[in-house]
Amino acid sequence: MNEAAALQRFTGLAPLDYGILGAAVLALFLIAYFKGRGEKDTKDYFLGNRRTPVWIGTLSFVATEISAMTIVGIPPIGFSENLQYLQFFIGSASARVLIAFFFIPAFYKFNCTTIYEFLKHRFGAETQYAGSAFFFVTRLFASGVRLYAASLAVSVIMGWQLGYTLAFFTVISIVFIGFGGIKAVLWTGAFEALIFYVAGGAVAGYLLLHIDGGFSGAWQLASEAGKLSVFNIGWGVKDPNVLWIAVLNGVFGSMAAFGTDQELMQRLLTLETRRESQKTIIATIFASFPVTALYLVIGTLLFVFYKQHPALPLPENIDSVLSHFTVHVLPAGIKGLVLTAVVMASIDSPLSSLSSSFVTDIYRPLIRKDAEEKHYLLVSRISVACFGLLLAVIAWLCAAGSGRMLWLAFKINGVTAGSLLGVFLLGLLTRRAVNRGNVLAMFVSAVLAGLTLYLSEKGLAPIGWSWIIVIGTVSTFALGWFLSPLEPEFTK
Repeated sequence: MNEAAALQRFTGLAPLDYGILGAAVLALFLIAYFKGRGEKDTKDYFLGNRRTPVWIGTLSFVATEISAMTIVGIPPIGFSENLQYLQFFIGSASARVLIAFFFIPAFYKFNCTTIYEFLKHRFGAETQYAGSAFFFVTRLFASGVRLYAASLAVSVIMGWQLGYTLAFFTVISIVFIGFGGIKAVLWTGAFEALIFYVAGGAVAGYLLLHIDGGFSGAWQLASEAGKLSVFNIGWGVKDPNVLWIAVLNGVFGSMAAFGTDQELMQRLLTLETRRESQKTIIATIFASFPVTALYLVIGTLLFVFYKQHPALPLPENIDSVLSHFTVHVLPAGIKGLVLTAVVMASIDSPLSSLSSSFVTDIYRPLIRKDAEEKHYLLVSRISVACFGLLLAVIAWLCAAGSGRMLWLAFKINGVTAGSLLGVFLLGLLTRRAVNRGNVLAMFVSAVLAGLTLYLSEKGLAPIGWSWIIVIGTVSTFALGWFLSPLEPEFTK
């Protein structure tokens, strides 16, 4: 038996699959080298000197929004449930329009490197520090879940232990982003987004060719099983898939994720002008929906395929259904495309945004003022490495958890994201002057949101987890509003 055959027998991957992955990783490092060399200051490292083309900004935003959570987390929803997840996108699209005309102009007005600088200009330094701290908590835990999802998928496909997969992603991410900065993230993000489309299209095409009856056969079987339901009309408050709740959660969740989270907004701040940034986020509506719908439909097609082939074993953990299918069914080439899509989605991590927020919002004003730009650039790269290691630890701890990974990420994000969104809306929609009161409002609201989630999960409150971000937003906004007249009391 030759080496190639032995390797394929051991891992299930052919040399062609490794070749596709190797070429993609090589392209990633080449892009990082040519785009990241010559950086002299943090403006270039974090904003790319605001010279990003609209199409690059759009595709990079999509790559970051989609992540490995969509690649491996959405197919299980289509497999186990239906297409009602698409209702969320109605609210998400509406949120992008609101961000374009309310959030982006304010960030460009103050020439922000991070969006939490807006909070300093609008309220004061304490609100900025609190906003950045909440971002760290929100992004680290949500991204840890995302990294775990990707590592689980790759470990299944390649036959590696989870620890080795986490180490693989961590090392590549630190080297790639640590050297290339935001420009490397942006241009490789565009490359990643294209891979998502190609890999998803290849898997869907393979499934349709191997389902009895093709498209019509898949449609009939999926319809009979209730898998094609898109809208869930009702008035309950517990089910997150009820239309009005899904739309409401889409509005609040996407405003928080895109408008108050440095990871995604950082991409929009690399555009030269406010108008170009607005065009970019509007364009993401038409670029993100197709790939989200594609991977949801892949889950539906997987349900039909396994229904028609009952002799084929399913994975014990349904979260890995796409990975399992990739290993045991897909042919060489397509298998490599799926693996590459998952790997690329995982490497586009939040390390650049975490580093930018730490250096701009915490280190520069609080720890080391008026240092040379070379110093801040060095600290930025060191912080990329530190955050990369921290994410790996969080992802490892997630391995002991359970439940749908996509919903888990939403739940974690909701506890603190509402506080961020509430304080940003207070600054954008009112003229209230409050600073330390905002800090109190954000912490109280996070505790309230966490308590709501706990009661919901334990079945002690007749309310769905999707409400926690709404509760956190409204609570922070209201408390900040009412504490504004008392602000002098906080400064005594």
